[in-house]
Amino acid sequence: MEKLMIRGGRPLRGTVQISGAKNSAVALVPAAILAETEVVLDNLPQISDVAVYSDILQDLGAKVERNGDTMKIDPSRLIPKPMPNGKVKLLRASYYLMGAMLGRFGEAIIGLPGGCNFEPRPIDQHIKGFEALGATVTNEHGAIRITAKQLRGAKIYLDVASVGATINIMLAASRAKGSTIIENAAKEPEIIDVATLLNAMGATIKGAGTETIRIEGVDRLHGCRHSIIPDRIQAGTYMIAAAATRGDVLIDNIIPKHMEAITAKLEEMGVEVHEMDESIRIVGGPHYTAIDVKALVYPGFATDLQSPMTTLLTQAKGVSILTDYVYGTRFKHVPELARMGANIRVEGRSAIIEGGKLNAAKVKAADLRAGAALVVAALTVEDGVTEITGVEYIDRGYDHLVENLSRLGAEVWRVNDSE
Repeated sequence: MEKLMIRGGRPLRGTVQISGAKNSAVALVPAAILAETEVVLDNLPQISDVAVYSDILQDLGAKVERNGDTMKIDPSRLIPKPMPNGKVKLLRASYYLMGAMLGRFGEAIIGLPGGCNFEPRPIDQHIKGFEALGATVTNEHGAIRITAKQLRGAKIYLDVASVGATINIMLAASRAKGSTIIENAAKEPEIIDVATLLNAMGATIKGAGTETIRIEGVDRLHGCRHSIIPDRIQAGTYMIAAAATRGDVLIDNIIPKHMEAITAKLEEMGVEVHEMDESIRIVGGPHYTAIDVKALVYPGFATDLQSPMTTLLTQAKGVSILTDYVYGTRFKHVPELARMGANIRVEGRSAIIEGGKLNAAKVKAADLRAGAALVVAALTVEDGVTEITGVEYIDRGYDHLVENLSRLGAEVWRVNDSE
């Protein structure tokens, strides 16, 4: 296993290019198997989740070619093979195979998903949607078996605005017979991205990005070419890192509207934010004001930026309160930040953060965004080298991390645990 080594204390300066959205990619790759001819995805992030998906699709009989940030998927010879174990356990988003396989073949047997384990994330809303479309869902020895002779459109109200459930129902309903309406749908940009792909493949989906999505099922979907939207969470992490190190960084290839919640909070703290058409420039200052942050569903402050934001708030003067209304126990980064000298206590859904300097330490990433929080923390430390294990989690969402940070002037490198 590898470790990330960071000697901090250097303000980040320069330009960083943001790759395609991880949270889109993990839904778009399985969505491609609904087509019966080749799908080409551009601007695909080079992360471990995408590599695992590539392997899974090839195991199912698809032909997959990868060239840089482009992936060609030919699903014409795909077969509905059961996947109770193995690679599906390696990533959370493997549940999208349920909706995709169900839509394409009327059958799916998928092991319960893995990925980052920071809080139980049930798939009851996914199952509710599949059953409303006419599928039978059973749990067989830890794997979910979903079957339907004919999926039929239905009106589905989601009890919570779940991104995963919204996308999974869209995938299955796109090839169901008749009309499907999803009420209280999630509104994240990644849902619009998936709907854009499906429509380009011949689906009829309206209302993506609003709380009501309407889908007219079609008999067949065909291949197309689609470019993935920029990763707003990766962009937000670099915005936070630039502010935390008192740097001056241009974050390029982004959609600034997707960044409005984080932009507002950085400005409230006293960070300079300059917005352009497809980029944002962050200019850090010597002093930051303590603020309160509430992580909410989109368009609110993203829960995926809650962990790195915790680190930034340690650099503010006074006491800040960060509350996560999406995942109430997503605070595995807090004990590790405490090892670095952070003064943080967790009360229910909230972290109370008192500003102060951080120190170098040996810490461990417990999940993807907790790892991002530790990277940002290490970049602020003025003396010593911080050693971060659990790099495999960080690799799930941040491609070219070492190269990008090095270009911005950070002193960061990887070593094998044996070294």
